[in-house]
Formats: sequence, C-alpha cells, structure tokens
Amino acid sequence: MAVIVITGGTAGVGKATALHFAKAGYDVGIIARDEESLHSTQEELRRFGVNAYAVHADVADSKAVVDAANEIEYRLGAIDVWVNNAMGAVLAPFRTLTPDEFRRVTEVTYLGYVNGTRAALELMIPRDRGTIIQVGSALAYRSIPLQSAYCGAKAAIRGFTDAVRTELMHENSRVTLSMVQMPGLNTPQFEWARNKFAWTMRPVPPVFQPEVAASAIFKVAQKPVRELWVGSSTIQSIVGQFLFPGFLDRLMVKKAWEGQMTDNLKAENRRDYLDQPVNDLHKIHGHFSAEAKDRATAITSGAPGKVLLGSLAVASLIMVRLLATRKK
Repeated sequence: MAVIVITGGTAGVGKATALHFAKAGYDVGIIARDEESLHSTQEELRRFGVNAYAVHADVADSKAVVDAANEIEYRLGAIDVWVNNAMGAVLAPFRTLTPDEFRRVTEVTYLGYVNGTRAALELMIPRDRGTIIQVGSALAYRSIPLQSAYCGAKAAIRGFTDAVRTELMHENSRVTLSMVQMPGLNTPQFEWARNKFAWTMRPVPPVFQPEVAASAIFKVAQKPVRELWVGSSTIQSIVGQFLFPGFLDRLMVKKAWEGQMTDNLKAENRRDYLDQPVNDLHKIHGHFSAEAKDRATAITSGAPGKVLLGSLAVASLIMVRLLATRKK
C-alpha cells in the first residue's frame, strides 16, 4: 500500500489532503504541533480502513522533521509521496512586524519546506523513487500587501524547488519535485494567523474550498508535473505578473489591501498559532463556505508557453500567406 506524509496535516489543506488520500487507500503519516489534533486526525483517517500515524514536530526544527520522517517510515513503510504544507503568517504592514515575527514565519513557511524536502530526499534518493509536492500559492509569483513574510516565503520556496529539481534532473534521479500554486482558500488560516488589525481578515476573493487543493495535490501525486496552477485567479495572477507587473502593483493597492479585510471586529481574547499551536481541535474549513467554490480550473506551468508558441506559429503562417498573396 502506498504511503503519504503531510506536514501541517491536522487542519485546512493539510487535513483535507490527508482525508482525500486516505479515501483513495493510502496509508497516511501526518506531522503537526498540537497533540490533541494529531490524535483526533489520526483516528479520523483510520476510519477509512488505512493505517495512519501522527508525529508531533515543529517543521522549523530540521532534526525533528528528519526524526519524524524516519519514525513514520518505520511505522508505515516506504514513503511514496511527501507533501510540504505547514505554514505561518502575520497579517500586518511590514513595518509593524518585529524581526522575530518575520523570522518565525520564514522558519515555518520557507525553511519548513526545506527541512521537509531534505528529510524526504534522504529516504527517497537511495531507492530512486518518490514524489515531493510543495503546496504553493499564486503569491509565490504575485505578492500582495499585508503578507510580506508569507509572500517572501512562498517565492523562496519556488526558487528553492526549481534549484533542487534541476539537481535531481542532473543526477537522472527518478524522484520528482512538483509545486502546486493555490488560489485563496477557505481554511482556518485567517482565524489563526497573527493579525495586527482591529478587525478580522479574509482571503482575497475568489475563494475555493480546501478540497479543491486536496484534489489538485492528489492529481499531481498520480501524474507529477513541474507546476500546477489551480484556479482562474491563480492563472491570471501568474500570467499577468509576467506581462504587466506594474499594473498589478497598482491593482493590489486598490484591491488586495481592503480585499483582505472584513467589517467584523477581532475578538479581544483571540489566539494565534505563530509561536504555539492553537489547542482546540483543528478543522478544514474557515468562515467563508457560503462563497467558496467547489471546483477550479487547473493548468500546468507549461501550458501558457505552449499557447504562446501556438499563437506565434499561427501568426507566422498568416504572415507567410499574406506575403505570398502580395507577390502574386
């Protein structure tokens, strides 16, 4: 039976992905920080008749991640798929972030992926097989205001992934490294992220359910690709960043600042997950299910280039015919 490991596997996209793979018959290992939620998710996964094993670890700790990978492999068998998903964020203008806050987001959201990739490769390279999937974001290409640390981390993940992928290709390794760029998702992220505003925050619309992300990750696990762009908003953001980045800068000023804010005041006793886990049982969905979409368009990163080449080829044929007609 195939084995998958998911970091941040007790809530949001991580939990939705764990359940999706369990339904498909995978044995599932999950890594997260909250003991109660790890136990609860592990029992939920086992109800599908698969083996599940949960390990308490902070992905910012490289040794802890390596130890967790070895422990899961010992319990469940050879790891076939590794999904880096754990993240942290602070919702605030950059100038209000402390150095420690920025560092912590970077350690979890970027170095957590580095640590997970290293742990997976140590196990996969010797047997020359395996798939590593980085859960990315449209923000890896097109940054927005009020999430500087998170956007920087997602862009860093993309650069890191591209570098390691080419190293694996140079070595003729059959281990694959993919990235799935996601749209705004209806997860508890905006309830748990550190928020320095007086009101609650939200993902920039359009919003999609976490199950959309889980389905995309499963698709890549079955047929690895370099990158998968999920959702029309993701595709538009990435392609638009290539074509007219200055225009998007101005658009973000108007749309993305207010677009992340609600009219509701933040609870005074609100907790965040930056330094310590949120202790209540973790959930998959946030507060935006009424508007969240259940389906999304998805294309591989090579598709726009193919469309462009095709368009250029058609334009060239038309030009040749026009020139031939004029000569006659």
